[in-house]
Amino acid sequence: MSLRKIISIEYILAFVITVFFYGHLNFSWLYFIVFLLLPDITMVGYLINTKVGALFYNMGHSFVLPAMIMAIGLLTTTSIPLMAALIWLAHIFLDRALGYGLKYDDAFKKTHLQQIA
Repeated sequence: MSLRKIISIEYILAFVITVFFYGHLNFSWLYFIVFLLLPDITMVGYLINTKVGALFYNMGHSFVLPAMIMAIGLLTTTSIPLMAALIWLAHIFLDRALGYGLKYDDAFKKTHLQQIA
């Protein structure tokens, strides 16, 4: 089995676990469906150029911001940040499982996952 396939399976598993916790916390499935693709709004940066596009896209598709929001939700026991973080993380995991990785600034289709054999 190739390394790329193993990584894809890991991201699928992470997506399933995220969805499990989302359901376990009894959050709205309607919100999940409506907001699952919201992080893709960061592609708007590509209207300016590939450098800005990659910067915006990578900010919306790295684990840093949703992890910080999740920490805030857990520390304050507030459900909205936790729900948002889980949806955001689910989006990232799904994207990565499908092979959409973080972007290089010279082309939209050039991602960090393509460098893995």
